[in-house]
Amino acid sequence: MDVGLKRELEEKVRSGERLTREDGIALYESDDLAWLGGLAHEVRRRKNGDVVHFNVNRHLNMTNVCTASCAYCSFQRKPGEKDAYTMRIEEAVRLAKTMESENLTELHIVNGLHPNLPWRYYPRSLRELKAALPGVSLKAFTATEIHHFETISGLSASEILDELIDAGLESLTGGGAEIFDWEVRQHIVDHRTHWEDWSRIHRLAHEKGLKTPCTMLYGHIEEPRHRVDHVLRLRELQDETGGFQVFIPLRYQHDFVDMKDGKIRNRLQARTRMATGAEALKTFAVSRLLFDNVPHVKVFWVMHGVQTAQLALQHGADDMDGSVVEYKITHDADNYGTPNKLTREDLLELIRDAGFRPVERNTRYEVIREYDGPDPLRRESPQPMRV
Repeated sequence: MDVGLKRELEEKVRSGERLTREDGIALYESDDLAWLGGLAHEVRRRKNGDVVHFNVNRHLNMTNVCTASCAYCSFQRKPGEKDAYTMRIEEAVRLAKTMESENLTELHIVNGLHPNLPWRYYPRSLRELKAALPGVSLKAFTATEIHHFETISGLSASEILDELIDAGLESLTGGGAEIFDWEVRQHIVDHRTHWEDWSRIHRLAHEKGLKTPCTMLYGHIEEPRHRVDHVLRLRELQDETGGFQVFIPLRYQHDFVDMKDGKIRNRLQARTRMATGAEALKTFAVSRLLFDNVPHVKVFWVMHGVQTAQLALQHGADDMDGSVVEYKITHDADNYGTPNKLTREDLLELIRDAGFRPVERNTRYEVIREYDGPDPLRRESPQPMRV
């Protein structure tokens, strides 16, 4: 990137002027990661100071049976396949109760698109989970699942959301987004929920007072221009509704361990490389710079590894997600060394070690507790990072 364009982009960012599609593509073409990260870090500090948010959450996947066979997914199983499972609601509640310790504040629920489960299974599951864990926020279901519920119930998404909210739903999850551009999407997604329905459902959720996350799956067959297009679609919807709290870039994973039943479900990996750490950091930086109207950018450490997650905090991210345990959707794919669990103390240590002040939040980004920042004496004499 020539010096003149760099200066022009810096001036735009520092004056608060909105970046264009062409600006986003130019940022991805820059090979000066230090400059790019520094610019994103300025924006991140302007919005969130020296804070890194986290929460204490658990993930619950009540079924992995799915009608879709998306090209990137190692989680889905067909009925009757080895490792296919569907929990009875009572079983899901018992499992959730075992997660209640350590002042849990959020239960994150995502499932396969089950061909036979009745619609009533889903609101009933929320009601019983909420009764068992009244102080825990239920963040549940992707827009793809809500669209599936329309099909199996005959109800509209508005009616479905009303019933789920009445049952205890506090937020949708951000999944099902992947990459919105049809040039890419037609090769990676095997369900009916594309930009038109995904945005329709999140718009409805925002109208009903829900705050939701939004995501992007990157590092597979897409190009930087597709990432820019994806963020700008979300930015335009955010201009309209103001309902997105956080943007979460999710790194696509290769399937290293799912060969045990003789099937490689991740069909993209034969023609892709996983994004490098540098590419991940660039994606966080450009996303932070483009997505000027979303308050938070989250690095999901499960998909990036702990060390890259810490570096992402210097490249635009201000949230390290939570103390996840057994995140099946990714760990059914990668097994490349990311831990299954980080405790609250682990997260505090990692955030301080990266030079930030930890703040524990709830699902709506309301502060639960603020913690002391890093020990300045330790920062002057760095110690090996504990992972």
